[in-house]
Amino acid sequence: MDMLLNPLNRRHRLWHDIPVVPGAFPLVGHFPAMVRDLPRLLRRAERTLGSHFWLNFGPAGHLMICVDPDAFALLRHKDVSSALIGEMAPELLGGTLVAQDGGAHRQARDAIKAALLPKGLTQAGAGDLFAPVIRARVQAWRDRGDVTILCETGDLMLKLIFSLMGIPAQDLPGWHRKYRQLLQLIVAPPIDLPGPPLRRGRIDAQLRQFVRDARSHAARTGLISDMVSAFDRSDDELSDDVLVANIRLLLLGGHETTASTMAWMVIELARQPVLWDALVEEAQRVGAVPTRHADLAHCPVAEALFRETLRLHPPVTLLPRRTLQELQLGQRRIPAGTHLGIPLLHFSTSPLLHEAPDEFRLERWLQRTEPIRPVDMLQFGAGPHVCIGYHLVWLELVQFCIALALTMHKAGVRPRLLNDAEKGQRYYPTAHPSMTICIGFS
Repeated sequence: MDMLLNPLNRRHRLWHDIPVVPGAFPLVGHFPAMVRDLPRLLRRAERTLGSHFWLNFGPAGHLMICVDPDAFALLRHKDVSSALIGEMAPELLGGTLVAQDGGAHRQARDAIKAALLPKGLTQAGAGDLFAPVIRARVQAWRDRGDVTILCETGDLMLKLIFSLMGIPAQDLPGWHRKYRQLLQLIVAPPIDLPGPPLRRGRIDAQLRQFVRDARSHAARTGLISDMVSAFDRSDDELSDDVLVANIRLLLLGGHETTASTMAWMVIELARQPVLWDALVEEAQRVGAVPTRHADLAHCPVAEALFRETLRLHPPVTLLPRRTLQELQLGQRRIPAGTHLGIPLLHFSTSPLLHEAPDEFRLERWLQRTEPIRPVDMLQFGAGPHVCIGYHLVWLELVQFCIALALTMHKAGVRPRLLNDAEKGQRYYPTAHPSMTICIGFS
């Protein structure tokens, strides 16, 4: 950890009476330590500075981090705004649901949510569309014998999203390229000229064409058409900018975070043979990949695997927020206008919220008698900002688990970890396992 912090900036200082974590570098702040070992950085800061401290996010400025459990309640607090997310990543998240509050958020959400609820996804045939794509991919893994798992799950998730959007097969290579350029906007310099990543990464023009095609009843089908229909039936008069921004959000949110979770699920199945045996037993009992949300109740092991993986390996580590009014947070008064970072990663593995938090236990979910709590779903947000794609992700990951177990067991093989799963893990801006982790099937 010391190598990731600036040795020339170790002086302890306060800002607005709250300590600043030492070790920030010029321009990039604490990014090196956050990217490589955010959990350790948070634990170290809590141990030495207390429950409230500032982290330097380089060009994005400072965020005040609070590891007190009271901070989780900020996700549903009326005097805390999500607009900061759009300001930090305007080309990616500007104008989307995650960066809006109040009436604007409710109007946009109400206009498109029907297409993403279980009934809408079933009517769109999402499960029937996904199942053969997932089966074909895991069969290819079986035939190859070993894979670089994150690369494979990332490619699979793109194919699922593009299929759901109704993108024709012949257009997929071009969309793969456009998506990679879109991701470059995370670090793109603000130079709006031909050539630099900023202009190449914008895809809203293409998304507007999908909206026009859906309205003209062109050949394209899929979730885009359903979202457009729901949007046009809405009682609120909203511009197409709202629809386009949230289609972009679906493309972004449905890829990297879900691909990371999918990769970690395979890694945990490879690390713990007992998990694999339990999943295979369930898959054989079910007999086929589920295609409707009503079928997911028959797959409790697959669902528990999905939920425990999200808890122990949360792909979203911090959520930015801004206080609109002065408020009490833990033992401190926080002034209006403060930029906050809500540490989801810390709460996912907090001993105050979870028994034996560092252990991967399906029993947390299989043996529970109470309903799922908001804190159990913190990766999907809470309150008005609970993730609109929750039901879609739930379906995709349970389908994947059952398809993987059925395919590999039929061939008499199981996943095996071929190298160190922890080496090179990245934690920010989204967390995922190393791009070099290999899984063998033998």
